[in-house]
Amino acid sequence: MEQFNLDMKILVVDDMLTIRKINIQILKKLGFKNIKDAADGREGLNQILSALEIKQPFDLLITDWNMPIMNGLELLQEVRKEERTKNLKVLMVTAEGEKENILMAVKAGVSNYIVKPFTPETLNLKLKKIYNIP
Repeated sequence: MEQFNLDMKILVVDDMLTIRKINIQILKKLGFKNIKDAADGREGLNQILSALEIKQPFDLLITDWNMPIMNGLELLQEVRKEERTKNLKVLMVTAEGEKENILMAVKAGVSNYIVKPFTPETLNLKLKKIYNIP
């Protein structure tokens, strides 16, 4: 049976500290150990690029949509533009459940999408879909 690589590097980007902590807590409950976080898209992008410089790239980006400085959609677009990160798995977690927003995220290359609020089971299922784990 296929399983997650529990050592993969995950970056959680959300402007709300409480939400970041909850997401990290859920990921840890699922068994993931290597989790970093950022408070906005710009900080997230800087961490992604810094990780590339030291040859320790992130394997998964979990980002909120609505954030100051650089929002999640802009972050996704930047990640997809960069040759070294264009295949990074990106999970968008947002309160934006409107169809046009989901379509924008899909067009921009999101790997999957979760509408807040969500359960740990939902996160686990979405991650399994991203990584093709039955």
